[in-house]
Amino acid sequence: MSKSNRYSPEVRERAVRLVQEARKEHPSQWAAIESIAPKIGCAAQTLHDWVKRHEVDTGRRDGITTDERERMKALERENKELRQANEILRLASAFFAQAELDRLKKK
Repeated sequence: MSKSNRYSPEVRERAVRLVQEARKEHPSQWAAIESIAPKIGCAAQTLHDWVKRHEVDTGRRDGITTDERERMKALERENKELRQANEILRLASAFFAQAELDRLKKK
């Protein structure tokens, strides 16, 4: 899942701030998003996702914050690396145990 970050964090923050300010002038949040998205040059759904992410990060909406998500990804990566290391050690241990048994049989 490789997404390119076409928009800088500053542009995203500005867009979310514009939606929050424009919300007062529109009947719904989606209407505000639809009016701001063309000005930013992005799709309305993209801007909606940014607004939702901002609401989660600031605690206004339930969900996993960006920091928690990054920490979870790092822990999952570390877990995967540790599982691979354990598998390598298990195979090496079995190899050397077999070599030792072969050595003892030859005596």
